[in-house]
Amino acid sequence: MRTTSDAEKNKYSIIVPTYNERLNIALIVYLIFKHLGDFNVEVIVVDDGSPDGTQVIVKQLQHVYGEDRVLLRARPKKLGLGTAYLHGLKHASGNFVVIMDADLSHHFFYLQPKYLPSFIKKQKETGASIVTGTRYVNGGGVHGWNLMRKLTSRGANVLAQTLLQPGASDLTGSFRLYKKSVLEDLINSCVSKGYVFQMEMIVRASRKGYHIEEVPITFVDRVYGSSKLGGSEIVEYLKGLVYLLFTT
Repeated sequence: MRTTSDAEKNKYSIIVPTYNERLNIALIVYLIFKHLGDFNVEVIVVDDGSPDGTQVIVKQLQHVYGEDRVLLRARPKKLGLGTAYLHGLKHASGNFVVIMDADLSHHFFYLQPKYLPSFIKKQKETGASIVTGTRYVNGGGVHGWNLMRKLTSRGANVLAQTLLQPGASDLTGSFRLYKKSVLEDLINSCVSKGYVFQMEMIVRASRKGYHIEEVPITFVDRVYGSSKLGGSEIVEYLKGLVYLLFTT
């Protein structure tokens, strides 16, 4: 149970970048407030000009939860994941920031509603600068992937672990809790975009000596919509790996 001092001290800003997530965003916002009802939370939706009406749904959610708890910070077009987090960070009033996807792959719909509270608990217990979800420790895993995708993901992670030695078991996950000051520092240090951005963030955090803790999670393939990961992202990942190898 939280104490009054906890409630007064800590606020959690959850940044959710979206593009064509009309079918998911209402459910994810509902689940956030349902399972973090004992915490001071705001949800910042950074939508990159979704043509499917995502912003319309977010505006409806503002009527339900309040514009101070659901913030819509739209951009005119897709401008990259890293800049989406930076855009959301400019509007975050919390001293902690959570980054997560809007496609329910990180959420609780088919899982126990424990991950975000577990992140917060882990941070309080350890004083960590970053708490990251990981699929690659005991208690973590994936659900809904075929064998080829599992092998590709595992192989990419092993390659990155071997070359970069980052001090974290899951480099490409995008479900993390940061101290706000740490996230600001890391974003300003990173140059990558897209899926490589997450890897660069955790590698640079390790190089800077930030305290990183992990919580096992089960990654569930997206509930609605289509995956945005394709061959071009894999090529970018390999390029990013080489870049980080020689620059960190």
